[in-house]
Amino acid sequence: MSTVTADKVKTIKTLNNIAETGLNVFNTDDYKIDNNSENPDAIMVRSFNMNTLEFDKNLKAIARAGAGVNNIPVNKCTEQGIVVFNTPGANANAVKELVLTCLMASSRNLFEGVSWAKALDGKGEQIPKLVEAGKKQFVGKEIKGKTLGVIGLGAIGARVANDALELDMDVIGFDPFISVDTAWNLSRTVKRAMTIEELFANADFITVHVPYMDSTKGMFNAEAFANVKDGVHILNFSRGELVNEQDMEAALESGKVGKYITDFPNENVLKMKNVVPIPHLGASTEESEENCAIMAARQLKDFLETGNIKNSVNFPNAFLEYTGRRRVAAFHKNVPNMVGQITSAISSYNLNIADMVNRSRGEFAYTMIDIEDKVNGEVIPGLVEKINQIADIVTVRVI
Repeated sequence: MSTVTADKVKTIKTLNNIAETGLNVFNTDDYKIDNNSENPDAIMVRSFNMNTLEFDKNLKAIARAGAGVNNIPVNKCTEQGIVVFNTPGANANAVKELVLTCLMASSRNLFEGVSWAKALDGKGEQIPKLVEAGKKQFVGKEIKGKTLGVIGLGAIGARVANDALELDMDVIGFDPFISVDTAWNLSRTVKRAMTIEELFANADFITVHVPYMDSTKGMFNAEAFANVKDGVHILNFSRGELVNEQDMEAALESGKVGKYITDFPNENVLKMKNVVPIPHLGASTEESEENCAIMAARQLKDFLETGNIKNSVNFPNAFLEYTGRRRVAAFHKNVPNMVGQITSAISSYNLNIADMVNRSRGEFAYTMIDIEDKVNGEVIPGLVEKINQIADIVTVRVI
């Protein structure tokens, strides 16, 4: 158990370079950016590997300026009551643009053609003739009228699907977990595949936009490649671990897979034929980095000041309009009568409850309770300690 109370000045530590526009979200009267702090209130991070770090008990939240959180020990954070945020959708346009760029460029053999042309340096006046004679080896195909299969129709996948339709492609999508919000944003012209095998069998190009987890690890494997159309192009801007590299190499050698475009090159991948290695540029735009930083900072600021949670990967999302009343925020095991015990502790101080919200996520839950009575701006003496004595409380904070 840990006790957290409101501080006048909160410390934010960054573990990577964070766009200045994001850091500017924190006003200097209430926040201090201190990258050397050993006990910050919150951490902002991009790709820094945090899996071996130990966390001070004062740490309340970590915000990843990006979507993936493999570099953060999420389970450990949950056990210690630390909220982990990410920024889904903030880099969606950047990734979408690169996917569509690579879709067209790979189909037209543009990458190979450019490399070949650059190798002509030094041929002098022969270059124009060599270009005309050699260009036939790079004859490609137009994407118009071809079928694009989109696996995962979240913020990125839905945008790719919609824009591919505008390029006169046929689009088939597969996502058994599609959200209502995404469904509203997805064109009705996108055809729905009932199984991933149906998508494999019909797509000339396949782009994947799903998170990396046990169920998706190595999803592109020999069994999957047996179901795809001969010569299919596969684009991976999600995670390298989604692909079984040994099976991919065999599929590329046989021609079953025509090209593999990946944002996650490594030594094995670079040795394969017909691979287009992109140096992890999916979200690498100035706009994307600023969008992610701003979104991450706003989520941190809102949580630190109001307790509200949006886009957490380990806590339940929870919102309670903040009116300035003293607020108790407790993270606890999702067990019966927990809310009753917390409210009883508050009532024992003759305090009235003005409003409350309770949300659960798996084995854990999060409760925010607003107190009607004025408390002269001070933390209620003894209340946090009393709530902390309740079994299965992880953290308590008074805002």
